[in-house]
Amino acid sequence: MDQDTSLAWLASFPDLVKLDEPAKAKLKQYARIVEAPVGTIGYRETEPCNAYVMRLAGRSRVYKISESGREIVLYRVGAGGTCVLTTTCLLGRSHYPASTVVEEPIRDVIVPSATFHQLMAESEVFRRFVLSNYGDLISDLIVLVDEVAFHSIASRLAGLLIEGQGSVTATHQRLADELGSAREVVSRQLKEFERQGWVKLGRASIEVLDRAALLAQASV
Repeated sequence: MDQDTSLAWLASFPDLVKLDEPAKAKLKQYARIVEAPVGTIGYRETEPCNAYVMRLAGRSRVYKISESGREIVLYRVGAGGTCVLTTTCLLGRSHYPASTVVEEPIRDVIVPSATFHQLMAESEVFRRFVLSNYGDLISDLIVLVDEVAFHSIASRLAGLLIEGQGSVTATHQRLADELGSAREVVSRQLKEFERQGWVKLGRASIEVLDRAALLAQASV
């Protein structure tokens, strides 16, 4: 963890370039740059939130685990992004309702919670940046809720497969986690897709044979 003194990272967030000098001074004094490898747990469910995070590089997965142990992926945070749950917890001064793990090595700007709240109160540019990102991320979560509540596993799985540009490298369990379903359900549906000639199943891989059919299924 290194203290940032140049603020060169602001270039990764264009909406912050016009920050006022007092806000920049606070970030110079308190912001930190952190890095973490694949597999690092960023935060766990029920833990308190102590800092605002802005992603410079890499990717992490935010997920929720049910009492039965089933996982559902809520969203991912990539370069140039922020974490909607982190923002929610900071604004509400609450604990995390989910967990996150690093999928690709990350490099983040960390702003301590006290500094975050000062900037929210004193800097219009910073406040507008945070709330704008927050609004966009909430919209993405609403889309996820819509998919889970109103679309079948078949249509959601088809949509996931056509994102793979010809092939998907993933276990059935990983796909089930993405969809918030059980591995057995996903395996049965994949076998049905294979029976219809839409895909070819391999070891931890799925080759798309009929993209048009999957696209039609995804729109059901």
